[in-house]
Amino acid sequence: MNVLIIGGGNMGRSFAESFLNAKVLTHKQLTVIEKDPAQIQELNRMKLGQVYNDYGDFISEKDLIILAVKPQDAYSVYPKLQPYIQEKHIILTIMAGISIQEVEQKLNTNKVIRCMPNLPCKIGIGVTGFMVSETIAQRDIDFVRKLLETTGASIQLYEEDKLNAITAISGSGPAYIFYFMDAMIQQTMEFGFTLTEASKIVEQTFLGTVELYKVNDLSCKEWINKVASKGGTTEAAISTFNQFNIAEHIQKGMEAAIQRSRELSKN
Repeated sequence: MNVLIIGGGNMGRSFAESFLNAKVLTHKQLTVIEKDPAQIQELNRMKLGQVYNDYGDFISEKDLIILAVKPQDAYSVYPKLQPYIQEKHIILTIMAGISIQEVEQKLNTNKVIRCMPNLPCKIGIGVTGFMVSETIAQRDIDFVRKLLETTGASIQLYEEDKLNAITAISGSGPAYIFYFMDAMIQQTMEFGFTLTEASKIVEQTFLGTVELYKVNDLSCKEWINKVASKGGTTEAAISTFNQFNIAEHIQKGMEAAIQRSRELSKN
């Protein structure tokens, strides 16, 4: 399958690199359209497929077209791309907040896959939720899944609102983790550690905890109970978190994120 990526910025470039490194695509099977000269230079330096700075008849040779542009740039892409769209083309969009229906209408097609990758996809350990138009053949869905899984895990969804949820969970999720890490780093420095020391301590704590969670069947609450001995330091911290309803505030933040995602999808 021949693939075209429109947009060679951070996510488009990450996709291209992952596809080639995993040998799911060859250099000849991958094409990128990018306007920015600096990005073009970087794509060529990294040898990430054939790079063009504009649309052209070469699009007819492609099977899958990935829209890896910012949502606000979609309306400049649609009219340029639409004349080249053929019945065989499958469109994969990673544009947050833009529905399958809109892409179908703007590009006059009924073969659209909408997905929501997250930041760790850049290093191959992300998670991507995706939803497909009913007209797309299973073999094509399987191939797209194979592409997406070069960047981490994937999960197929069957309700578009679940993509709003994925945005609020894994899309925004890294920022939640960084927020908590930053609070721990700042307090660790208050305890007298340097920034380098504090960052390393917190980083390793998060890494070790996630790995521990992955290799066991215990729930988070069960792990908390294992760490928090009666009358100990951990119990003192957890009691303070509970006093200020930290868990509830985190959940309300996620609710705000999904609501905003729904609002953007309606615009």
